[in-house]
Amino acid sequence: MDGSSLRNVTLDDKYQLGQGRVFISGIQALVRLPIMQRERDRANGLNTAGFISGYRGSPIGGYDNALWAAKTYLENQDILFKPGLNEDLAATAIWGTQQLDFVPGRKVDGVFSIWYGKGPGVDRSGDALKHINYNGTHPNGGVLVVFGDDHPGKSSSIGHQSDPALAANSIPVLFPATIQEYLDFGLHGIALSRFASVVVGFKCVNETVTATATVAVDPDRVSINLPQDMSVPEGGIHIRPEYDPLGQDERMVRYKLPRVLAYARNNRIDRVAFGLPRPTRLGIVTSGKAYLDCIAALHQLGIDDPKARAMGIGLYKIGMVWPLEPDGLKAFASDCDELLFVEEKRPLVEDQAKGILYGEERRSRIVGKFNVDGAPLLPSDRPLEAAMVADAIADRLESVGALEAEVEGHHAEVRNRINRNLPALDQGIARSPYFCSGCPHNTSTKVPVGSFALGGIGCHGMAVLMDRNTRSISQMGGEGVTWVGLAPFTETKHVYQNLGDGTYNHSGSLAIRAAVQSGASLTYKILYNDAVAMTGGQPVEGNMSVGQIAQQVMSEGVARVAIVSDQPDKFRGAPDVPSEVTVHDRSELDSIQKGMRDVEGTTVIIYEQTCAAEKRRRRKRNEFPNPLKRAFINPLVCEGCGDCSVKANCVSIHPLETELGRKRVIDQSSCNKDYSCVEGFCPSFVTVHGGELKQGGITEIPAELLDDLPDPLLPVITKDWSVLIAGVGGTGVVTIGAVLGMAAHLEGKGSAVFDMTGVSQKNGAVYSHLKIIADPAATSSAEVGLGEADLLLGCDLVASVAPVSVRTIEPGKTRVVVNDTLTPTPQFQTAPNMKLDGGLLLRGLVDHTGKQHINAVSATKIALALTGDTIGTNTFMIGYALQLGALPLSVAAIERAIELNGVAVSFNIHAFQLGRLAVANPKGIADLLPRDSEPLAQGIDNRIQQRVAFLVAYQDVKYAAQYQNLVDLARKAEQKLDGNRDAFTNAVARYAFKLMAYKDEYEVARLFTSGEFNQRLDKTFDGNYRLHFHLAPPLFARKDPETGLPRKSEFGSWMFTIFKILARLKGLRGTRFDPFGWTTERRTERWLRDQYFTDIERMCEELDSDNHASAVELAEMPEQIRGFGHIKLEAIEAAEQGRGVIFEKIKAITRQDRAA
Repeated sequence: MDGSSLRNVTLDDKYQLGQGRVFISGIQALVRLPIMQRERDRANGLNTAGFISGYRGSPIGGYDNALWAAKTYLENQDILFKPGLNEDLAATAIWGTQQLDFVPGRKVDGVFSIWYGKGPGVDRSGDALKHINYNGTHPNGGVLVVFGDDHPGKSSSIGHQSDPALAANSIPVLFPATIQEYLDFGLHGIALSRFASVVVGFKCVNETVTATATVAVDPDRVSINLPQDMSVPEGGIHIRPEYDPLGQDERMVRYKLPRVLAYARNNRIDRVAFGLPRPTRLGIVTSGKAYLDCIAALHQLGIDDPKARAMGIGLYKIGMVWPLEPDGLKAFASDCDELLFVEEKRPLVEDQAKGILYGEERRSRIVGKFNVDGAPLLPSDRPLEAAMVADAIADRLESVGALEAEVEGHHAEVRNRINRNLPALDQGIARSPYFCSGCPHNTSTKVPVGSFALGGIGCHGMAVLMDRNTRSISQMGGEGVTWVGLAPFTETKHVYQNLGDGTYNHSGSLAIRAAVQSGASLTYKILYNDAVAMTGGQPVEGNMSVGQIAQQVMSEGVARVAIVSDQPDKFRGAPDVPSEVTVHDRSELDSIQKGMRDVEGTTVIIYEQTCAAEKRRRRKRNEFPNPLKRAFINPLVCEGCGDCSVKANCVSIHPLETELGRKRVIDQSSCNKDYSCVEGFCPSFVTVHGGELKQGGITEIPAELLDDLPDPLLPVITKDWSVLIAGVGGTGVVTIGAVLGMAAHLEGKGSAVFDMTGVSQKNGAVYSHLKIIADPAATSSAEVGLGEADLLLGCDLVASVAPVSVRTIEPGKTRVVVNDTLTPTPQFQTAPNMKLDGGLLLRGLVDHTGKQHINAVSATKIALALTGDTIGTNTFMIGYALQLGALPLSVAAIERAIELNGVAVSFNIHAFQLGRLAVANPKGIADLLPRDSEPLAQGIDNRIQQRVAFLVAYQDVKYAAQYQNLVDLARKAEQKLDGNRDAFTNAVARYAFKLMAYKDEYEVARLFTSGEFNQRLDKTFDGNYRLHFHLAPPLFARKDPETGLPRKSEFGSWMFTIFKILARLKGLRGTRFDPFGWTTERRTERWLRDQYFTDIERMCEELDSDNHASAVELAEMPEQIRGFGHIKLEAIEAAEQGRGVIFEKIKAITRQDRAA
């Protein structure tokens, strides 16, 4: 398909296009909804306005951002968006909009309102919502309660289902199953609210509100049919100014709820959606997301609409889950043997149906959560999926004698998928959610040794998942109050409580007041990050300054307040900071916390540092300072000890595998310039001031390569094409799904995209489910279920082998296209020795999928080399998969979708073309790649010779000869054994060198001045830059007053002169004239080296087949000896303990040999 045949689409279509079809997300549909309502009112002669208020939270965390982005469209329609300080106050403001006639001077005929919040927000707002509902709505107003339910609790402190809570407050609940119904049911919801004078609930779940699809927007699509001849109480049913609680209850029961049922009946909110209108054998009753599961389940069983009719099957789709409209249900069930209720979570509809159908003359058997014999059938405690539902449908068809042989065969296939033991391909490696690079919480959530903290709501809550001695969380706004109840009954005297600035403004300030009044001893750490990062970087409501918060908590009576910041000077002497409040640099956090621990009563630390993700966003918009300063590691000096990760906990610190072992490197693409890493006790860190990152990659692909690029052979689809995209949160995985969905829309196809992110968006595994649908009007779930994937597009290897991905693979059917570059998981920061074997993960994927169905490519490596940024990986993968024929979309459509996305267009098209070329012309791509400048040594002899040459430069030829002699001795001893063994020789070659080339002051100086370090800098940076060194000179380093350990200081570029002098003095090493040789560290290093020689010489004399493995283990003991100063000394102490254990093992082997 060429560009001329694509639809003419703009990004404004989702809000402006008056008819036809638009590509829109669930969130965007909720933005378009009030615009459509205002236009309908205007067409009907009503001069209304709209009002939207609520509080963000997954799965509708992005609603406020979308409303702000659409501000112009909303204001043009007199729709006002005012986010609430919290959910219940927002609901109260909504209540006010319905009181338009209570005061004089109204400007409009009515105000329709939308409240939004996640499930816990519904819980805390129950009182307000009940009051609105019983008081009633304005006849030209109406209230829609849009609530986000996170059924599995993937991005919540608890899984939640809010419709029963709303039902308890007599609030009708609509449950849309598709994005099309977001628009249709939304209009019905406002009309119903006006007609019945009730608040109307509108249930949103992850699988729809975060999804994207093609929907119809014709203005006359929804026809409102108001019931006639309904009884009306004296004074009407709408909101009244007088206080009348008993009358409100009477009107609700006698007039309002009957109107609700009548409206649902008249407008066919519940309807037969599949099969027979009056099924004779099996009737399936379902709602919302479960409806899509049912449709997919029937398709898996080979049951289409005609077949369902022939088999006596019908499907009744419930649109209003409470109250359940009885007449339609009775008609549907009147001739049916059995009704199967399919609902996710608790059985709200099923329980109502039992009461409705109980007195019927012909009563159908009812099953759902349980079978007729009381055995569990469908779960109430976990999400449903199509295969699970298909199994239940087949079970019930068999029960009623309607299971045909063909359907039974399909059911057997489904059962095989369900019962298949999926292999554990992840090898225990998981990409778990983690703090962003440079996140303030990397530092702020640390607690002193011997103490613990309580978690809270927000990004900082991830500390509960880490080794941070942070324990359970409370509900939002309850932070610290659990300690009020616990403290009197434990000997523990004090805890720390993390509290985000967003939560503080939402409701947390009351928790502090309660803690003060209780007299409990705890320290609140108010984490002031200037944004609500977890849901999209929104501003904190109220925008209170650090000083204002300090004033407020002081007025509550806290015992002490301290401000800790990465920029403390901006608070010293600030007019809004009370004089009693102390101000400190973040390096003092540990001592401040220890001091607070000893204070009786409630204390507060306000930790101020801007959210790293928000810094990055603002810097791209030139709205935040972007210092010309970057951290850089000299890998020649680096020991790979991991202390930089201990200090910074930063995911931009990556492993660098070299011939001399694993080192560290800063991923400059993701670094957010926090600089905590330079505090690692290691001289390898420098900061580069001035200059810019060198733009890597190629700016233009040679024309001859593009000219010869053939069009891909695309698969032909008759129904849909299922794609699971697996990647890393924050790298654009969600964007990839949106781009491909838009490409399908441009071609006139349908698409459904569903993004499962939640907390995982923070450096964890993220999945985008995509269905490309031949018929754009067809109904389809976006979720790719068990064995349903036609393509697994693995942008990240670890995410691709996770169970979430593997379960979608059907061996022999699913095409797997995977990036085989293993990006370290965040857990590397706390497990520096973790095994990172991408080959092992890939082999497992090949074995499971089948070699002919998998294509692997080093996408990250190629993208970094040829685009200059790892962010190009995902778009590269699209091009690679497309050229393989694994995507039913045209080149023109994808490139146009990239243009419409409007972000780094030329960069992404460049990466996309490179991906295509990697398939069509792999040699051409290989020729563009730079050669590896640091290949690992091949073979033991090369490894030894490299090290001999190094030791000559390190000291002299004589010193290198000692190394050579020891290795030769090990080789001769090992060659005497049976078999072709070299493990012992290899180990001695590696680790004798390591102990001999210990990095003292002379060697560090040599490694900085040898020229190789400058070459690395010049490959990374452009412009006029200067270096600062971060060192703790052993004879001059200042001591940390808390720990007594040496602290690093910053030195200018003049240190190069000192280094050059020191490097020339290497001949002093180990002599009586060596000023550094008398330190504990240097004496220990020499002793360790000499002891190793003695141990290896001894083992060479005693080496045999029985003790060979132990000898190798002994020779490898120095592997864990890394670092500098106290870090290295601690590692040596641990290694010495291990050495003793190994010698005991060798002695035991010797005794056994003698006894034999």
